[in-house]
Amino acid sequence: MEENIQPIDPIAFTLGPIQVHWYGVIIGLGIALALWVAMREGEKRGMPKDIFADLMLWAIPIAIISARIYYVIFQWDYYSQNPGEIIKIWNGGIAIHGALIGSVITASVFSKNRGISFWKLADVAAPSIILGQAIGRWGNFINQEAHGGEVSRSFLEGLHLPEFIINQMYINGAYYHPTFLYESIWNFLGFIVLILLRRVNLRRGELFLTYVIWYSIGRFFIEGMRTDSLMLTESLRMAQTISIVLIIGAIVLMIYRRMNRNSDARYLDKSNE
Repeated sequence: MEENIQPIDPIAFTLGPIQVHWYGVIIGLGIALALWVAMREGEKRGMPKDIFADLMLWAIPIAIISARIYYVIFQWDYYSQNPGEIIKIWNGGIAIHGALIGSVITASVFSKNRGISFWKLADVAAPSIILGQAIGRWGNFINQEAHGGEVSRSFLEGLHLPEFIINQMYINGAYYHPTFLYESIWNFLGFIVLILLRRVNLRRGELFLTYVIWYSIGRFFIEGMRTDSLMLTESLRMAQTISIVLIIGAIVLMIYRRMNRNSDARYLDKSNE
């Protein structure tokens, strides 16, 4: 028997003919808080005051576009038949790996033009990135997407979740794993770990590489629970494949840079070069 549970309205408010979606509001909130955290830490590390604000002017639109392109490429069977849907990112459908690729390329070019170490920029930004991801997953919650396989209501109640989360996980007559929540919690924990690691004064670049490893480990396992994965082949999930590549790549790069003494500069050093 189907339960009479109404999902949360994805429309936060309207401004005349414009509908403002919760998805966009939450993503915007995540970006704003992430920027604030990065700007505060950047000032402490002797970086130009507006460096992250300037970077965001380029990184945000490029990240959104690259995230959407990435998603559309792996859902091309659908979007080739519905090209008008490609621009409707407010309905969801942006891939974080696509956003990260676009952001890293943008930051690399930006840091070179500004004469600032890319690794220092990335280290300062790392906690902000994972914080933004943790908040952004709640946009998926509102849209009832990025969920896992079917479960019972008693299973969700056994997790001691608030009623509003349990009810929102009721989709088309069934309850589902709140994988958005699992990833959000993992990312919040990662944010705390990275903040604590700032005090360790790691070699420059290693805080960012730790972020890559931490996020990728969580994403690998959580992705295996999801029902909406982008697929590389019929049996190979794209996000899991990339996660493995990133984990191995980050570890190898960290070892290589230490062996070749390419990372003698430390996180707390004031030099921006």
